[in-house]
Amino acid sequence: MKNVAWDNYQIFLAVARHGGLTGASAATALSPATLGRRMVEFEREIGRELFIRSQTGYRLTGDGRQLLDHLAELEAAARKVETWRRGAAARALVRIVAGTWNGWLLTENFAAICTERDDFRIDLHIAEQRASLAHRETDIGIRAFEPEEANLAAVMAGEVAYAAYRTRYSEDVGPGRWLAVDGENAISAYLRWPHENQAENLVVTVNRPRSLRDLALAGAGIAVLPCFVGDLEPRLERVGGEIEALRHRQWIVMNNDDRHRREIRTVVERMRKLMKAHADLFAGRRPNRGG
Repeated sequence: MKNVAWDNYQIFLAVARHGGLTGASAATALSPATLGRRMVEFEREIGRELFIRSQTGYRLTGDGRQLLDHLAELEAAARKVETWRRGAAARALVRIVAGTWNGWLLTENFAAICTERDDFRIDLHIAEQRASLAHRETDIGIRAFEPEEANLAAVMAGEVAYAAYRTRYSEDVGPGRWLAVDGENAISAYLRWPHENQAENLVVTVNRPRSLRDLALAGAGIAVLPCFVGDLEPRLERVGGEIEALRHRQWIVMNNDDRHRREIRTVVERMRKLMKAHADLFAGRRPNRGG
């Protein structure tokens, strides 16, 4: 059997729900005569009698009631699809990839990145691996170097300084107790530094950079941290000065073809402002703690 035109089903719904041709005519802008003819043709086409016709109107047969139930289910499914479509269109997704500590800064200041008034969603992926944007695997990344890929755009977001930190309030942990991320996961220069400079003094290794701060606070040893992390924590103090060899610039990176999308442009600008507001901390200029 050939496919039945969808508008015939819609006309059937109007006649069935209004109980006759007059009410359906007002709903569909078709004349009662046209509706009557179309329903006769429709019944012949599907091979089922749908209505009991009388002077008082149209009543559904058993087959007519079944078809009405089936079409009601289709309408409900269509409404769900439309709601889903509108929701996806209204709330675009912005995917951000950031390292442990930039991710920490973004989450600590998330209201500056995305508010309840925004019509987009954020997917924040925390990883030490280099953010891959060339093939749109993500929308925005933060890198420690300017991208070489021709199809990427970048916004310079200042310099990042590093130092060694230990807890301020416990007994002196001494110069010989260092903390590090294990060799397999030490993929950034600051994570490799303890292995390259204090290998004989490592007492604890972990698989996640976030644990370095926690262990330093617990008095387990000395950890190399970005200054914007260590200097913001009043319970930590520097061991020596800045590790100048680790200083680098950082960049907010996005795909060149997508950088003009409103939601990406908005998030990038907010990230830039957030990092600018923390520029002194990023660069290792310690905050004044009021004595």
